[in-house]
Amino acid sequence: MGEPLIKVYTQNQRGKDWLGRVQGLCPRLVLTLGFTETGLVEGISAAGATPRDRRFTALADAEFMVNGLTANPKYPLPPLLAGASPALIAKAVIAAQTIPLSLLNAGLPLPPTVSAVELGGKPAQCLSTGAALPLDVVYHLWQQGLAQGESLAVAANYLLLAECVVGGTTTALSVLTGLGLDAAERVNSSHPTCNHSQKQALVTEGLSRAGLSQTPHPLAVVAAVGDPMQPVVAGLALAASRTRPVLLAGGTQMLAVYALMGAIASAENYDWNPANVVVGTTRWVAEDATGDTVGLAELTGACLMATQLSFAESRFEALRAYERGFV
Repeated sequence: MGEPLIKVYTQNQRGKDWLGRVQGLCPRLVLTLGFTETGLVEGISAAGATPRDRRFTALADAEFMVNGLTANPKYPLPPLLAGASPALIAKAVIAAQTIPLSLLNAGLPLPPTVSAVELGGKPAQCLSTGAALPLDVVYHLWQQGLAQGESLAVAANYLLLAECVVGGTTTALSVLTGLGLDAAERVNSSHPTCNHSQKQALVTEGLSRAGLSQTPHPLAVVAAVGDPMQPVVAGLALAASRTRPVLLAGGTQMLAVYALMGAIASAENYDWNPANVVVGTTRWVAEDATGDTVGLAELTGACLMATQLSFAESRFEALRAYERGFV
């Protein structure tokens, strides 16, 4: 027998039980799109070669995930410093498995070119301002997430909740820190070597300007230093977990969402089922030597699992770049 395709990194029995419940079932993929001006900071992200490119990354991902390769996309996938967009892998998987897709617009700078549920959010300012989003918008997005989670779970065997927010690993760090977790130098990035000091400087500045109370409400933390995706996906997962298995599809960003879920549930006395929720990522993220994904999962109490997909033997250089850390 070869190595399993999926490896559970934390809470092994919980992960195996979750995998057993969903084996052979087809999920629904829910892709939540958002934007933060944090992603425009020079050098903060490799998900687009320039700040201008990164402004359109989520719009391009949405268009590609629905339409696939087309001759003249309005928003082509952005040029990268190296490698290939993760949207290529995701699109190949959902096409091969005929997985249905739903798009949610939590707050983009421009309307997407493909059909998406408009949630009434807005793009976030850079987290360094300490005033990323209005608090009423964050509450609204959380409520929208709850409503979408309830409705989407009705017609799905289980849910895969994914995101596209450029700069989102930095807002993940800021929200984790704002929630009181020691996440410093644990998060990942799209760079081969994580830019921890740059991220930490923005987070320190943002939290200092925010002036949060000693025990802030978790949605106030998002309003200060978060992004519009976070309250939506937290609401989606909280509501859906009551009746269905849920996979938070991503690394650092989804570990922050998991921590946010627990904090919101406690603050709002919201009844959910943590045993139904796991975080799923890739081997490249789970074993990134320049972060500490497993340690962060342990810190947040999340069950972390990852596909063991390897492109080491790929004939395509753009895919082999994943093995060098361009994830």
